[in-house]
Amino acid sequence: MKLLFPNGEHAAVELAEGITRVGSGSQSHVVLVAPGVSENHCEIEVRNGKTCVRVRDQGVATVLNGRQIAQESPLKAGDLLLFGRIGCRVVASERDVTPVAPTPAAAVSEEDGRTRVRMALPKFMLRGVSGATFGRNFALVGTMTIGRQSDCGIPIPAEEISRHHARLQVTADGVMVEDLGSANGTWINDKRVHTGMLNPGDELRLDTVRFLLLAPGMQAPAAPGSAPVLEEAAPAAQSGSAVGWIIGGVVVVGVLVVGALKLLGVF
Repeated sequence: MKLLFPNGEHAAVELAEGITRVGSGSQSHVVLVAPGVSENHCEIEVRNGKTCVRVRDQGVATVLNGRQIAQESPLKAGDLLLFGRIGCRVVASERDVTPVAPTPAAAVSEEDGRTRVRMALPKFMLRGVSGATFGRNFALVGTMTIGRQSDCGIPIPAEEISRHHARLQVTADGVMVEDLGSANGTWINDKRVHTGMLNPGDELRLDTVRFLLLAPGMQAPAAPGSAPVLEEAAPAAQSGSAVGWIIGGVVVVGVLVVGALKLLGVF
């Protein structure tokens, strides 16, 4: 089998026997330098005629046929695979199929591939900003359940999260959130909700576990203490200027005092 990137992020990749590493690092066999792709993103293994994908970095999104995966998953021809927001199709190699004469429909097939990948790209991402999910990204596609149970679309291993805590449904403008009778509640921007709309930039909180909703092009919030040093230089400059004025004032006062003493005949 091979990987086809309909949007041209990488040349077609023939999946040879063994392991093919995917990531932004130079040691990867498939180097994808783009937001949402980590240095050691995932790997694809072909062994004894079977192919599987294995996530190497749980902090970024690897999506197979619209569902984010966290463990080893089998791959077959026709699957759609996303690394962050870079999509590819898994197709059968020429050696895996009986050759057929090319037809004009081939061009249409490529355009269909691009359309399928575009449709599969997650419109929104949840980024963990506290607790067990800190720094992790979760792709939101269709309707998903978030909770402690392993069968949830977004499983969160935290005791304060209910087994099936909330349902998330992607809409045109944001994500509809529905609490599923959780014990500790669901909150949007510190307001407890049963149902509510989560917009890009909003915070979703499940008890003490917090997430930020990101849309394409949005940047994750900077870590505390990462503000540019230049911004802190202004007060120092102002402080230095104030010291200068004080020294100047003292000199002027000294001159006036000496002048007054001379007039009085002291000097």
